[in-house]
Amino acid sequence: VQLQASGGGLVQSGGSLRLSCAVSGVSVDRRGIGWFRQAPAKAREGVSCIIGRHHTPFYEDFVKGRFTISVDNAKNSVDLLMNSLKPEDTAVYYCAAGAMCTTKVDEWFYWGQGTLVTVSS
Repeated sequence: VQLQASGGGLVQSGGSLRLSCAVSGVSVDRRGIGWFRQAPAKAREGVSCIIGRHHTPFYEDFVKGRFTISVDNAKNSVDLLMNSLKPEDTAVYYCAAGAMCTTKVDEWFYWGQGTLVTVSS
């Protein structure tokens, strides 16, 4: 299983970005696919996750109402649309595949390489 995250960049506060996680080796419908982030000098934290053929989404409180996770079955990918971005959203964003949606980093099996999101004030 391999994951490739893309779509990061520099954006002003209040702006939007769409991240994409291309997955190979397993169908996104058969795994939980999660987005995590890690800011400088901070621990990696969960952001959002989607799981199952019904594409059930989960969001951490600090992104609810701003971020939307979705599945593109044609591309076998999971997107994260990030709106109303804030400087505190600045981090390297990673996607991961696992058996379930959980915020416990150690319980995810496969990780992408990360994509940098920088939000300027």
